Amino acid sequence: MTLSNILTDLDLNMEALVKILDYSSDEIFVLNKDKKIIYVNDACKKHYGLNKEDVIGKSSMELADKGYWYPSIFPDVLERKEPITIKQTTILGAELLTSVVPILNDQKEVELIVTTARELQSYKILKVRERDSKKSKEAEDPFGSIMTNNEKVKNLLKFAKKVAAANSTLLILGESGTGKSILAQYVHENGSRRNGPFLTINCAAIPAELMESELFGYTPGSFTNANRSGKKGILESADGGTLFLDEIGDMPLPLQAKILQVIQEKKFIPIGGNKEKSVDIRIIAATNKDLNKMVKSKTFREDLYYRLNVVDIKMLPLRERQEDIIPLIYNFLYKFNRIHEMNKLISKDCLEWLTHYSWPGNIRQLENLIEKLVIVSNDVIDIDDLPEGIYNQGLVQIENTAPASLSEAVELAKKEMVRKSYKAHKSSRRVAKDLQISQTYAARLIREYCQGLSED
Repeated sequence: MTLSNILTDLDLNMEALVKILDYSSDEIFVLNKDKKIIYVNDACKKHYGLNKEDVIGKSSMELADKGYWYPSIFPDVLERKEPITIKQTTILGAELLTSVVPILNDQKEVELIVTTARELQSYKILKVRERDSKKSKEAEDPFGSIMTNNEKVKNLLKFAKKVAAANSTLLILGESGTGKSILAQYVHENGSRRNGPFLTINCAAIPAELMESELFGYTPGSFTNANRSGKKGILESADGGTLFLDEIGDMPLPLQAKILQVIQEKKFIPIGGNKEKSVDIRIIAATNKDLNKMVKSKTFREDLYYRLNVVDIKMLPLRERQEDIIPLIYNFLYKFNRIHEMNKLISKDCLEWLTHYSWPGNIRQLENLIEKLVIVSNDVIDIDDLPEGIYNQGLVQIENTAPASLSEAVELAKKEMVRKSYKAHKSSRRVAKDLQISQTYAARLIREYCQGLSED
């Protein structure tokens, strides 16, 4: 019996079959003999942060070279022409057990390659693969630890890579939680100082009276309770590398003058000392404050501002990177599942809800939320697990989003009715009676719309 006959007998068309495959928790890839991807199901979104249209038509080697999975399995399959199963790690941090089956023609040549991948659930016995060289790390993730599908952020990273080649000071602007420190490290790792230290001091987290000694160090007996042998400061420790001054807008004015001297002369004097020390460092600063306004109000030195702002880069808030929210969610979900030895999943409706939230705390807020949800939720994280503020704002955003067409409006109404009925009745028989439809149809709608809803 052919596939078309089977579909006819089951009253299914190809569109329905594709929809069924999209509900598979396992990833399904199909490649042609040229290693081009001709089919992939929706699991690619949670494993790689890519939509189907971003994958179909691409070469598998192109995606592997960009670090979406590691190691690549297809060259071995083409050479051996027999099924292979290996463990892979994806760009979002998922651990997969991947099986590849080559389909051969009568001449024993590979016609198709069918790949299935299942997430490994035994996180207690898994360890994330250690990268033993910078080359392999760059091959896995071309943007280091910054993942994005947003074109503006991709262009920003390309610009940052150009800036990294120089040794000029750099000012990174952006709201709290947007990843300014990660970008600073990215610049360091792509510059000539990559083999030197990368040290950070948070100017907002250290009391003003301690910040000077942390930065410049001190000589023995410089002040009461000082270490008898003195202390090397961060400036000296960063020699040959990069010093990242986070939240530079919170640095006290007297200390701003001393940092300006370091930038201009590459020299400093430790507290209590009388001899200058030379230091070869690159300084990167970051702030979420408007330094222009601070200069006008005399709370930030104008000369230091211009010295820092040789080149500036502004990080985008998460609300302007909506296409990155779901990949980041899965990245954090995999991360905290491993850390807390959990196997939590997340429902599609919850994902949709989170993409409509404005994220005032940006990526840091999202990361903290996912960790909390992994700890406190049931097996599947759903809308009901969300904090009240996020739930309410998501509800307002979704309700204010007009359907693009009549068919979309009907689909949304149908979905809401089925979910509401299922929450109330918990069985396909009762849902069928409530909505006045057949039980078979009710069961199919429940499978389609109610994944992740609690049945207790």
